[in-house]
Amino acid sequence: MGQKKDLTGSERSKIVRYLAEGCSSLKIAKLLKRDHRTIKPFIQNSQQGRKKRVDKPRRKITAHELRKVKRAAAKMPLATSLAIFQSCNITGVPKSTRCAILRDMAKVRKAERRPPLNKTHKLKRQDWAKKYLKTDFSKVLWTDEMRVSLDGPDGWARGWIGKGQRAPVRLRRQQGGGGVLVWAGIIKDELVGPFRVEDGVKLNSQSYCQFLEDTFFKQWYRKKSASFKKNMMFMQDNAPSHASKYSTAWLARKGIKEEKLMTWPPCSPDLNPIENLWSIIKCEIYKEGKQYTSLNSVWEAVVAAARNVDGEQIKTLTESMDGRLLSSLQRKVAILVADLFLYCF
Repeated sequence: MGQKKDLTGSERSKIVRYLAEGCSSLKIAKLLKRDHRTIKPFIQNSQQGRKKRVDKPRRKITAHELRKVKRAAAKMPLATSLAIFQSCNITGVPKSTRCAILRDMAKVRKAERRPPLNKTHKLKRQDWAKKYLKTDFSKVLWTDEMRVSLDGPDGWARGWIGKGQRAPVRLRRQQGGGGVLVWAGIIKDELVGPFRVEDGVKLNSQSYCQFLEDTFFKQWYRKKSASFKKNMMFMQDNAPSHASKYSTAWLARKGIKEEKLMTWPPCSPDLNPIENLWSIIKCEIYKEGKQYTSLNSVWEAVVAAARNVDGEQIKTLTESMDGRLLSSLQRKVAILVADLFLYCF
């Protein structure tokens, strides 16, 4: 009989079963044909049970140190607990204690995403808000492109997993498995599109204008009345394919020029209401962490989600433009008041 060979998994399970039947360690050793000195340590360790955890006393933090930690956390919102305590010259504090102290005064949150706006950008946004303050936004066609991938955003594949249950398996593919470029527009309570950009086509000035000709102008714009075309204003962002001289001249030949083509401030996706439409569609097609196996399937999901968006939702988005303009102007008033206050005092 072997003396130094470790017990296998099946032998361990048999030992537990024999113990439940009331067999002694000697009898179990004979049944398994193993040395008693190999069986006995396993039985003793299994019968001892789990040792109780002894909580060590936390390092005491003074009120003065707590105030220093609170100030450091406010100055360094994205720093780790170790970096915050090191900036306060507080050492010897374990991670569990640091996190417990910070949880009493703060909460772990993600940083908010905003477009990078410098002073020039802010001034141009304010000038844009002044220019279109009296515009009837129900006659503006808001357009934009969106790319949808087969896998969707990584951070959305989360959910409540029951205790004892395994998390579902997700495919991992480079670049989200590839994607589809979608163009659409909204005006008043109507959705224009969505239209799919042909796979493999890079949108430069020429391909963008050809795409508008084949989709927007042929399938939607030509069906509208002359009075509608006369009053409609076309909005697009400052992407290179949109704002180039070629695209501007091409749109002018189509009758979209001067006051009918809205100027757009730089770095201002938050002012475009169609961005909210993209969020609605993405929440629908990627709900419950759904993934797709082909580009055609994700395109069909986009079309189905767009059809489910009713006119009231679109009208709510287009009517929100007055509030967006006012918020841009209010920021300017707040800045002027702050500058005046500093000048006087």
